[in-house]
Formats: sequence, structure tokens, C-alpha cells
Amino acid sequence: MSYTLVYAQIWGHLPYLLAGAWLSLQLAAISFVVGSAIGLANALVLRHATGAARWPVVAYVTFFINTPLLVQIFFLFFVLPDMGILLSPYAAVAIGMSLNAGAYLTEIMRAGLASLRSTEIDAGAAMNFSGPQMLWLVVIPHIVKALYPALSNQFIIQVMTTSIASIFAVEELTGRAYNINSLTFRSFEVFSIVAVIYVGLTLVCSLALALLGRWLFRVRARIV
Repeated sequence: MSYTLVYAQIWGHLPYLLAGAWLSLQLAAISFVVGSAIGLANALVLRHATGAARWPVVAYVTFFINTPLLVQIFFLFFVLPDMGILLSPYAAVAIGMSLNAGAYLTEIMRAGLASLRSTEIDAGAAMNFSGPQMLWLVVIPHIVKALYPALSNQFIIQVMTTSIASIFAVEELTGRAYNINSLTFRSFEVFSIVAVIYVGLTLVCSLALALLGRWLFRVRARIV
């Protein structure tokens, strides 16, 4: 059985696919930023709180790290409506990815806080920094510089994870690939182009993050 490649049927859909890639980047950026905020807050609790105050964070991290992201989004999308909370597919995916990323970023941020030297805190205290100033001027710069490669890798993971949104009819890159495939039935052509776009996204994001890290934080991150 022979198969003839006919990419001509797919090129006309390229702008549609690229728009889906942009939506994938949006989902990745939202989930990473929200997940980073959750991770930093949880890491601060784990570092400074004691006793029962730590339990909610430990339970959160344990649950989201040890259950599949797909199940978590299914819960948000299908179970919450039974409780009167109706989320759009995009919102369910964005919230699910953010909560999932927050659990992993909690562990990453905790490692960054553990590497924070007491002399840095003492210097901030000597300059009469308030709590928010200490966080913004001492803690966050240290975490970013110490963990920039790990944080960059997590963002790339978020970009790849956005493909799960296609299951919920969100028309990101993979979702749009499904749509084109259902119209053309040129599976090899469609998904080979989509694979190349994903590789391009990864390379562009890695390069941008590496350049940003060198410019802002003087750290070296891998380009791939």
C-alpha cells in the first residue's frame, strides 16, 4: 500500500496552526506565572511555618504531584459543574495547568530558598527592608538566579503540556491539528508539520529564556 505525501493541502492552513501555537504559548505563560506565584508562597510557608500550618501545603503538593494532570482538569471541567461552578474549557485547562505547575514549582522554589544564605537576609535587615522589600529585592532575585535553568525547563514543559487542552476542545496547536486532519485526512502531513512547529517553539523559547537570563540575571541557561 503506497502513500503519497501531499503537503499542498496543508500549507493553506499554516496561519491557522500558527495562531494555535500562539494560544499554546499563552496557556504556558499563564500557567507558569500563576504556578510560580503559588510555588513561591508555598515554599515560604514550608520554610517558615511549623506544625499544622504546613499540612495544607504538603497535602496540596502531594495530591497534584501524584495524580495525572488530565484527571485534575477532568475534575475541574466535569465535577465542579455539579457543585454549581461552571468553567469554560480554556479556564479549566488554564487553572488545572496552573495548580499542577504550582506543585512542582513549590519543590523548585523550596530548593532555592534552602540555598539562600543568612548573610543575604542579614544584609537586607541591616538596610531596614520591609517584608515585601525583602521578598522582591533579596529572595526573588536569589531564587531566579540560582534556579534559572530549572525554571526555564519548567516553562518548556508547560509549553509541551498545553497539548492536553485539545482533549477539552481548546483550539491550541494540537487541537487545530485535529481539526485540519478531520478535514483533509492527511495525518502524516498535518502532524509532521505540527511536530516541526513544536520544535520551533521549544527552540525559540529556550533561546529567548537563555538570552533573558544572561541579560537580567547573568546566568547561563541551555538553549536546548
